[in-house]
Amino acid sequence: MVKMKAISSFAALAALSLAASGCGGTDDANVEGSGNGDSGDSATVEFMHLWPQGSSAEHHRIVNEIIDDFESENSGINIDLQVLSNEQYKDQMTVLSSSNQLPDVGMTWAAGYLDPFVNGNQFAPLDDMLEDGLRDEFVAGTLEAYEKDGETYGLPLELNTVYVYYNQAIFDEYGLEAPQTYDELEAVIDTLNENNVEPIALGNRDRWTGSMWYMYFADRIGGEDALNSAIDRSGSFEDPALVEAAAKVQEMVENDSFASGFNGLADEEAKSMFMNDQAAMYMIATWDLPNYTTNEDVPQEFRDNVGYFKFPTVDGEGDTDSFVGGPGVGLFVSENSDVQDEAKQFAAYFVQEWGERAVSEAGVIPATIVDGEDLELPDMYVEVLEDLNQATNLTLYADVQMSASVAQTHLDLIQSLFGMEITPEEFAEKHEEALSQE
Repeated sequence: MVKMKAISSFAALAALSLAASGCGGTDDANVEGSGNGDSGDSATVEFMHLWPQGSSAEHHRIVNEIIDDFESENSGINIDLQVLSNEQYKDQMTVLSSSNQLPDVGMTWAAGYLDPFVNGNQFAPLDDMLEDGLRDEFVAGTLEAYEKDGETYGLPLELNTVYVYYNQAIFDEYGLEAPQTYDELEAVIDTLNENNVEPIALGNRDRWTGSMWYMYFADRIGGEDALNSAIDRSGSFEDPALVEAAAKVQEMVENDSFASGFNGLADEEAKSMFMNDQAAMYMIATWDLPNYTTNEDVPQEFRDNVGYFKFPTVDGEGDTDSFVGGPGVGLFVSENSDVQDEAKQFAAYFVQEWGERAVSEAGVIPATIVDGEDLELPDMYVEVLEDLNQATNLTLYADVQMSASVAQTHLDLIQSLFGMEITPEEFAEKHEEALSQE
């Protein structure tokens, strides 16, 4: 596995990831709970999660099955379950942490969400349970999202990585192939423009969409550490590689790579363009996989025509097995748990059981390594899982490696960069100014 500097996922994409995979986005009124209570020498582990049956039926069912299996294999441990909707869950976490009464095992997000609980000694370090081989079961880079000061405080369950999806029928019509280099991507774009086809659907009004393009250029040109180093202040946004990444973004704009009016379009509008054959390509994370595989509300003809490619190398530089992406929720164990050993035992069991069940039964890309060839999955899922098994790095979305105010500046600058309102040098300089004021 590849060790990386501190990295994190941002709230906006986490929310999208949760909604897309059935992890949130609706506020169910119901709050479920079941208590087994202590019996004799048995231990009771309190477990709280955010997948109610109403909004997350498959997730809910899988969790219950894992709990039943765990209890049948560990007769001395009972699981006391509480289930809340997404927003209720966050509220309850705030209430319980204020009185040091977090559940023994619960769900958390990475980075910014994780930090106050770690700083307040609410979450237990989990490195001891990772040393017997469990660490190697996670996709490279996912555990690092839950690290702070060299210790791991969460076990990621879900993962979304970013690809460029393309319409195979449009590509075939003009004799195009999926590009492996930036020069090949430019050639594809030129051909599409010559034939009056919108090359890439982009909804940059939401800005995080454009940030993903910049991040990939930064990774391919500067390597996996350049952007993270600029954000954690061991490096600089004025690193020539990061300035060049911004210049590549503007080069794409100047070459009419993106759909007309892209800076004023929302991501949902861009998605609609791609799914209605109005653009040949669209960059998004794997939470959209169901739309291209199993979602029967999407015409089969369109689903049959979608392919994807990894972000290309740039001027001969870059590792195409290095991804931009981020985990969804992960498991924590309470530092104040009276049954911490049993809680860790359950948490380890849960993440090991979750992977295959989640992807095959709920269409969720797990953070653990899964052999898709052994599962009955659409080909695209199998291919993505194989990509993740070979991943060398995961660079998580830029904004929450930043404070809220710097993240806002970053997103505003992304839109200005794509809008050709600032130069690449000004883009770098203004990031430095914002970060220096922290």
